[in-house]
Amino acid sequence: MAKLYFYYGAMGSSKTANALMAEYNYTERGQKALLAKTSIDTRDGVNIIRSRIGLQKECILLDAICEMSDEELKAYDAIIVDEIQFAKREQIDFLAHIVDDLNVPVLCYGLRSDFQLNLFEGSERLLAIADELKEVKTVCWCGKKATCNARYNKHGIVRSGAQVMLGANDDYIALCRKHFLEGKLSADDPGDRSK
Repeated sequence: MAKLYFYYGAMGSSKTANALMAEYNYTERGQKALLAKTSIDTRDGVNIIRSRIGLQKECILLDAICEMSDEELKAYDAIIVDEIQFAKREQIDFLAHIVDDLNVPVLCYGLRSDFQLNLFEGSERLLAIADELKEVKTVCWCGKKATCNARYNKHGIVRSGAQVMLGANDDYIALCRKHFLEGKLSADDPGDRSK
């Protein structure tokens, strides 16, 4: 029986690399996997999924999946979607339709929360309806499990702004809750300068 999976983790936890490896594993076994991402993620081009370690593959957009017919979708053994946090609620519900009515597993990879510890729309919906939730773990600079995505600049941690700002290691860092709340980007960082 097919399931709707949500693989979530903080920035730098290898979510995209895991998505690309999952697609590779299906393909290696002679199965047909459809690789997609949300349209907001344009950092590496509209139709490219690229991990920080350099793995990359062509993909389609989640919008295109939502426009496909049931017959087209049933031709796949799995659907894998990266950057799922940027999906709309209706898109997540459509992915659930693929699982429930077409018996095609859907593997979603993305962030659970933003830089203010608020849920993204797509992540919130998946947390509510996914069949399986799996954390992709990474660590803070202190060695504890990192669960927070800190946006930062030369002045320290950024606490306000738009929810979506595309970036990578030069804009975000994964921190444990303690160091996120203290605003400490490293062991020698004095902490939140806004207190």
